[in-house]
This record gives sequence, structure tokens and C-alpha cells, in this order.
Amino acid sequence: MFKNLFSIGQNFKSYTLVLIICLPAVTWAQTVAEGKQGAVASRSMLASQVGLDIMKNGGSAVDAAVAVGFALAVTYPSAGNLGGGGFMMLHTESGEVLALDFRETAPGLASKNMFLDDAGSVVKGLSIETHLAAGVPGSVAGLLDALEKHGTLSRQQVLAPAIKLAEEGFPLPSDIAEQFSKHQKEFQKHPASARSFMNQNKTYQAGEIWKQADLANTLKLIAQHGRDGFYKGKVAELIVAEMGRGNGRISHKDLSGYEPVWREPIRGTYRSFDIWGMPPPSSGGILVQQMLNMLEPYTLDKSRRNREETIHLMVEAERRAYADRAEYLGDPDHYPVPVKKLQDKAYAKQRFSDFNAQYASDSEAIGPGKWPEESRETTHYSVMDAKGNAVSVTTTLNTAYGNKIVVAGAGFLLNNEMDDFSIKPGVANTYGLLGNEANAIAPNKRMLSSMSPTIVTLDDKPLLVTGSPGGSTIITTTLQVLVNVLDHQMTLASAVKSPRFHHQWKPNKIFYEPGALNETEISALKNKKHVGIVPSPWKIGDANSVIRRNRGFISVSDPRNMGGALAY
Repeated sequence: MFKNLFSIGQNFKSYTLVLIICLPAVTWAQTVAEGKQGAVASRSMLASQVGLDIMKNGGSAVDAAVAVGFALAVTYPSAGNLGGGGFMMLHTESGEVLALDFRETAPGLASKNMFLDDAGSVVKGLSIETHLAAGVPGSVAGLLDALEKHGTLSRQQVLAPAIKLAEEGFPLPSDIAEQFSKHQKEFQKHPASARSFMNQNKTYQAGEIWKQADLANTLKLIAQHGRDGFYKGKVAELIVAEMGRGNGRISHKDLSGYEPVWREPIRGTYRSFDIWGMPPPSSGGILVQQMLNMLEPYTLDKSRRNREETIHLMVEAERRAYADRAEYLGDPDHYPVPVKKLQDKAYAKQRFSDFNAQYASDSEAIGPGKWPEESRETTHYSVMDAKGNAVSVTTTLNTAYGNKIVVAGAGFLLNNEMDDFSIKPGVANTYGLLGNEANAIAPNKRMLSSMSPTIVTLDDKPLLVTGSPGGSTIITTTLQVLVNVLDHQMTLASAVKSPRFHHQWKPNKIFYEPGALNETEISALKNKKHVGIVPSPWKIGDANSVIRRNRGFISVSDPRNMGGALAY
């Protein structure tokens, strides 16, 4: 039933894409859609509509994914971005699977102890709230490189909808207006941020038209000049000038020298499926595969969904994988990451050999695995088309609205991704994740990430595209969507909607959403010596996903947030 029976030869014809913005309500959202030709799911209904229109007018899923990426920079500024970075998994119509790393890099003037005081203590807020927190942005270079190498449309065609949205504005959805209000005091610290996110020093209200003239001009320069429109010329001057206002370290050399990297994807198997994920500096691909390897010997069919034995099993797999993450993962261009070993099924068997079905492991004692010598505010979107293209993209500024600093005159926010480095061994980052030398700060190095854009194929054809935001919960969210669909045989809508739980080694706690664990299961887990079983203070994940089913596609926008699932 998973066979892709589409075979459509569709020639591209020149066109001018006209995006008509006509929202019946500022709470406009759609969580599920079905179609035969293409599908997209993202955090923004407007951005999803952009992607769908691109495909309807002859573009591929790659063209649509790039257009959605630029549109999200306009419509979902807390995580969609020009000033951040991310990762893309791409299955082409020819059957090739590719991994594109457009993660931010540390500036050339970055140093290992740059966030420590003279006594060697971490300076609170320095890696989160300041110009110094910003890494060199990668989103623009990455999206453009994907378009140039695997798209079919021009930059002008793909960027036109985002430019229109920024220049002419759109009715502000209620959830975005609430975000603006929540961060108002932080925006007021920076004049350009206040101008962007406040309406003449007043809080924007839901339904008001929000225009971004400076951002529109930046997008026009990118459309006209490509990457040079961002990494050189006027925009680069504005970025460097912004650095000068706050002791930031991004230079012209950093900007002009930034390059996205096409890497060999993590390819693993799980039962009869091929699982494709991002390699380091993302930890997502390796950890998802490592945990699946640990789970594979066990029966996890639909009869075992939400049973404490299954939850116990998955938590113990998560505990071991996150311990390995802290010790071994970082930028492979700067540290010898043992990729082959970590994704090896034999290693997973060894790593899980001390699993006890009756009792929880001790996180303090478990430690990273051994062998003989030889970020919550992110956004994910998924796109598929009938030609066989499938794109999974996760992109971020790190925390919500990054460091809250808009580049004056350019209209976009800077990231605070430097906090994703291991600032000091044994000191957790914003998401409670630990790290050591593998993820230490170094000039031009890429910080470790949890982003997990994933593509599942069956018989060499794309079946499922998924991923999530959520900092340290990204990986476990992706894992649970996969297990829900592939093992529990849930519909994609149910798999995405299903309440989630999370464990990350340290802190030694199981966080769970309402409905994920009932009282009987909690009691049984406590009897197995699990400690710290606590309700999650946040929604876990936002897994906007697309699946190929019934000779067509089903698109699902995670109902935890307002978003858009569209198909045709």
C-alpha cells in the first residue's frame, strides 16, 4: 500500500507567481490535508500556501521547500529566519538522498572561553542575550544552494511570495501577536527590534496588518544578487555595523567565507524501512538511528502502544543515546566523531546489553558508551511531490527570536546559536544538554545540534517526511512519530497528535505531556525505580509531517500549534 504509483512528466513553464493574501480570520490554520500531486506542512499557514502555490505553478518540492523557508522568515519570525541556520534532508526524483548542512559557524574571532569570566565561571546571559551570542548565519546560503543544485525555478520566482508578504504585510495571527507581547520588554532594549515588533511603541494586536519594509529590501537584494546580496554588499555592511554596536564578532571575512556543506547522510534500517537522517554536526540522525537500533529487537506493535513496558524501553534507549551525545558528538570537521560506531547495530546491542526490563538505569552510573580503540524554539517543515522529490527541513535561531536583536536596516533577527556549544565542560546549555571537548568553541566551527530532519523510504521511494523543533526534545519527538507510524501503525494525524514523553539522560527525569502517561503507568514506572516523572512545562515538539498513502499524500500540521497542512 506504500507504493508510489505517480509518474508525471511536467515541463516547467515561465510564470509570475501571484500570492493573494485573503485570510478569513487571523486564527487561520489547518492540521490535515490530502492530495494527489503534492503536499506541505509547516508552522505557518501562509508559508504552506506559498509552497503549495509554487508546486501548483510547475515547481518541484525542492522549489517549494526553498520558498517556504524564505516565507517563514517573514511569517514566523521566532524561528523562521535569514539570520540563523539549519539542516535539509532531500530525496530527489532520481532516487538520490542528500544531506545539506547550513548550520551557523562560530566567528573567526571566537575563542574557547569567550563566555567565561576571569575566574573561569560562565557569565550569565552572555551566550544568549548579546551580540556575542550570534554565529555566522547559514540559512540564506543553504536555501539558495539547494535551489541552484536541485531546484527548477529562478531565485526571483521562489523569493517573490516572501517579498510580497514582507512588503505588503499580512494580518497578524493571534499566536504571533501574543509572542510579540510576551517578548516586548526584550525587544525594547534594541531600537531596531522595537521598530520591527512594536506598532509605534505599542503592542501589535491580532488582525493588524504587519509590514516589514527593511526585510523586504533584504529579500529583494537576495533575489537580485543571490548569496552576494546577503553575505556581501549592503546587508553584510549592516550586519558588521550591528556587531560593532554590541561587541559581536562576526566579520566581513566570516560572512563572505561562509559555505553550506553537502554531507553523507546517516542511513540506517529499521525493520523493513530505510531511515535517512542528518549527520554531525547534527546529533539527530545518529541518535534517532541509535535508539531505533536498540528498540528493533523488541516487539512494539500497536497492541503495546502506551504500555509502561514500552515507555520504559524507550526511556532507557533515550538515556543511553543522550549520554553518548554528550561525550562523542560535535563538528566532524573539527573533531573525530565516531559516526560509524555510533550507528552500528552491534554497538547498539552492546550498549543496551545492561537493559533491565524490571528496573530503570541510574543516569549517574550509566555514562557514555565505550568501545575498544580503533535547541525549543526551532521550526520544521516537510514537502513531497508526485515526481518523487521529498524535502525535510529544520531551521532555527536557537531560542525564541534568537538574541532578540534585529539587524538595523536589514530587518531580520540574529541567532544565539553560540549557546549550543559546550561553553564549559559539565555546564548545561539552555536546553539542559551537556557536552565536552567534542563540542567546545573554536573559530569557524559548527555547534552541535539536535535538529533531526528525517526521511523514511520503502523500496527506495519516499514514504514519510518528518522532524520537529523543541531543543533537546527534537530527537525524542522524531523517534516517537516514527515508532507511532512504523510500529504502532497509527495514521499520521494520530501519530503526530499523540501525547509525548521525553528523557535525555541528565537531568534524570521523564517529562510527559497531558495524556502521555496515565496513573497506572506512572505507578508502574515508579515501581521500576524511575525517578522524577514530571508533567512537561512545555509542549513537546511540533512535528509537521507528510506521508505517501493511497496513491497520494497526507499532510499533517502538528495541532500543538497553529500551522498549515496543505495538499492538492
